[in-house]
Amino acid sequence: MATHGGDGAVGRTYELVVLGASGFTGQFVVQELARVAVGDEFRASGLRWAVAGRNRLKLEGVLQKASEALGMPQLKSDIDIIICDVGDPSSLEAMCKQTSAVLSCVGPYRFYGEPVVKACVENGTHCIDISGEPQYLEGMHFKYNSQAADKGAYIIGSSGFDSVPADLGVLFTRDSLKGTLTSVESFVSFNSGPEGSCIHDGTWQSAIHGFSDQGNLKKLRKQIGHKPLPVVGAKQKRRGAVFYNNELKQYAVPFLGSDVSVVKRTQRYLYENMQESPVQYCAYTTVGGIASAIKLMFAGLLFFLFAKFSFGRNLLIKYPKFFSFGYFTKEGPTQKQMNDSSFTMIFFGEGYSEGQDPQQGKPNVKICTQVKGPEAGYVATPIAMVQVAITLLKERSSLPQTGGVYTPGAAFSKTKLIERLNQHGIQFTVITRPEA
Repeated sequence: MATHGGDGAVGRTYELVVLGASGFTGQFVVQELARVAVGDEFRASGLRWAVAGRNRLKLEGVLQKASEALGMPQLKSDIDIIICDVGDPSSLEAMCKQTSAVLSCVGPYRFYGEPVVKACVENGTHCIDISGEPQYLEGMHFKYNSQAADKGAYIIGSSGFDSVPADLGVLFTRDSLKGTLTSVESFVSFNSGPEGSCIHDGTWQSAIHGFSDQGNLKKLRKQIGHKPLPVVGAKQKRRGAVFYNNELKQYAVPFLGSDVSVVKRTQRYLYENMQESPVQYCAYTTVGGIASAIKLMFAGLLFFLFAKFSFGRNLLIKYPKFFSFGYFTKEGPTQKQMNDSSFTMIFFGEGYSEGQDPQQGKPNVKICTQVKGPEAGYVATPIAMVQVAITLLKERSSLPQTGGVYTPGAAFSKTKLIERLNQHGIQFTVITRPEA
């Protein structure tokens, strides 16, 4: 079993390749990587990277746009282009053999992600993606974890807004509490400027297909056959479908992204491999006042009804703006909308003070922490993805001893990833600690 991965990657032409660079999210990953590559960390050694995709003209356009946005005309001549198609295994193999790690931006990942993972594993190449699709993420772990360990490849999914803030936020909360953290609730709020905000419809499509295929996710989990993690301390109570949060003074609903799935996988890894006490976790999103809650409930009901049937799914995909009340569009957000948007994720944790047995009595300490950052989908996500990649390159000795398919928390719990994120605009802070 290969330890610390990357032995086969020594001497490769590139350290990082952005695959799917001409996609809506990929173009912003390119810009973020270009910023980091000229920063202090690489001033002496430089960072060897390239972009990859199917269409040379589009990739040239991405580099042109990045050069203009960043004032870096050298990008057009200095950054290589690799022609690669996820439907062509030989082109994926050729790309993987040239780089230490691939930043995969080829969503929806349920359709395009696995060929990239497969090629990376077979060639001992690390792979980082920004999927928020639980079925894909858990499926890749089930199918490729053992082979990735043998090849020394680190395959790290959910490395964007889904689900770095939640996954590392739980670990940050745990490490900030003197005692034993036993449960956490997170509440994410999305803030926008006068022009509002929206999300590119690629995310909308992932949600549609994910909801319609929930039966197969249940089958996969049954096939994996994990035993439930032990409940440490008081059992966490789940909230209703819509509820009022007194601390935040807003209505909230369960967060339907990958956060719960990813955090649970991290907690399982840390419990089974590092004997760390597992933390129970629930995720919610705030929706504002009662009018907003009613509007969301109506939209959600419409979505659930249409997503169950092929005809309905086709309508949802064809008219994202109409069915999402303008929140998802084929054009995606404008630069002004992105500049004016941000997210805040609040974590309410409870547990037991030092010396207190978590199996005896009710929790006796509480803590509140926060992860705050810029626009979630196309600013914070590229920041998170690039910093995951840089941590993988720079802190190999702090990663798990063997390769495998990991969550961000499982891979980076012993690294300085949170410090890196703090330095690049995604801020982890403690709001209130228990009184001494």
